[in-house]
Amino acid sequence: MTVTLADVAARAQVSPATVSRVLNGNYPVAATTRERVLRAVDELDYVLNGPASALAAATSDLVGILVNDIADPFFGIMASAIQSEIGGPGGRAGGERLAVVCNTGGSPERELTYLTLLQRQRAAAVVLTGGAVEDEPHASAVAAKLRRLGEAGTRVVLCGRPPAPDASAIALTFDNRGGGRELTEHLIGLGHRRLGYIAGPEERTTTRHRLEGHRAALAAAGIEEDPRWTVHGRYDRRAGYEATLELLRRDPTLTAVVAANDSVALGACAALRESGLRIPEDVSVAGFDDLPFSIDVVPSLTTVRLPLAEAGARAGRIAMGREEPPHGGIATIRGELMVRGSSGTPRS
Repeated sequence: MTVTLADVAARAQVSPATVSRVLNGNYPVAATTRERVLRAVDELDYVLNGPASALAAATSDLVGILVNDIADPFFGIMASAIQSEIGGPGGRAGGERLAVVCNTGGSPERELTYLTLLQRQRAAAVVLTGGAVEDEPHASAVAAKLRRLGEAGTRVVLCGRPPAPDASAIALTFDNRGGGRELTEHLIGLGHRRLGYIAGPEERTTTRHRLEGHRAALAAAGIEEDPRWTVHGRYDRRAGYEATLELLRRDPTLTAVVAANDSVALGACAALRESGLRIPEDVSVAGFDDLPFSIDVVPSLTTVRLPLAEAGARAGRIAMGREEPPHGGIATIRGELMVRGSSGTPRS
């Protein structure tokens, strides 16, 4: 026999309306009453009719998390932290949300498709992670989608992503410029003057911001950048390997290589070793993000630590309405320079 809302109300000795309020989480209910309702739900094994509930309410129990590549630890760490904040208290039947991780593969078209699907599902919240694509038509299309989601009652949070113009989305953005500048200043402080830079894809905001920070440090130190010293590629190990070989071909006198992220830095280290160069005695290497493997490689990687888990958890709490958004809707999260064994003074 199917258990109904009325059965739960009778067991908890409350009205059906109170049960509905507890399960939908859309109205304040006394803690003791809430506990009685949740206990009755568990004892009767009541299953909320999700589609019917979504039709009755402004939003459903679905939360979308958009990532570029879930296999990349950068995105995996944030997605995991976001999801950890989405469930209801104690993992019980009142207040949980179903997290759906949407892997865009870096495709602007897939990003828009997922936003459309989440809008159709009346998602309770949507969290977009990582940098945005720098393409004006795409940026306008995304902003329009986010605006429509917000108007429909969906909470929209950007995590590690710049604010979207004309979209009422909360933005927790990383200070990629500041981190990029501090990293290069560290190498310059050690005495490096010929620094190769492996940048990410040209169309990504993260790429531009980190490269701008690098170039600002060079300019402040009076170092004229040689066009040969910058190579663009993907955010992966293979790209770092290939780009480093290209940098060495262009200028064998480089004494440092700055990588777009830690995965790229791993590839750079492999290319340097295969070329018979020691790290850091011959060439220093630096990454960005401080992914879990960075401290365990040999030598351990100098990098900029971004608080990925902390930022993801905060985004999840804001998405669920359990933390107040930052003042003005935007918070800038700074990184921390982690000086380790892969950077040293340049060879004489």
